[in-house]
Amino acid sequence: EVQLQASGGGFVQAGGSLRLSCAASGITFRDYAISWFRQAPGKEREGISCRNVDGITYYADSVKGRFTMSSDNVNTAYLQMNSLTTEDTAVYYCAAGAFYAKTRSWYLREYDYWGQGTQVTVSS
Repeated sequence: EVQLQASGGGFVQAGGSLRLSCAASGITFRDYAISWFRQAPGKEREGISCRNVDGITYYADSVKGRFTMSSDNVNTAYLQMNSLTTEDTAVYYCAAGAFYAKTRSWYLREYDYWGQGTQVTVSS
């Protein structure tokens, strides 16, 4: 059975940092596209970072320069989030998809496995 476990969320003041982790069992990350998504209240789930199967990482404009995604390519991925703002408040999800994209993809249906989500709340 494949499981993704997201953790590391919490409360932080604006300008602060958090590091999210995504631990996988049953799959090897190097064989999958790995992405982080987030969903704020009343909004659609949006992709914010994607490491494709070629190992190239892409970021949404909203987080570029502030968030950094990394992975051991085995079973753990991280999202280092710096300079957080209240706009970053959301539930954050990691996801793995067995597809090939020349660049990146944040189509939800292409992702086979999802973590349960971890809440990030940024206060002003």
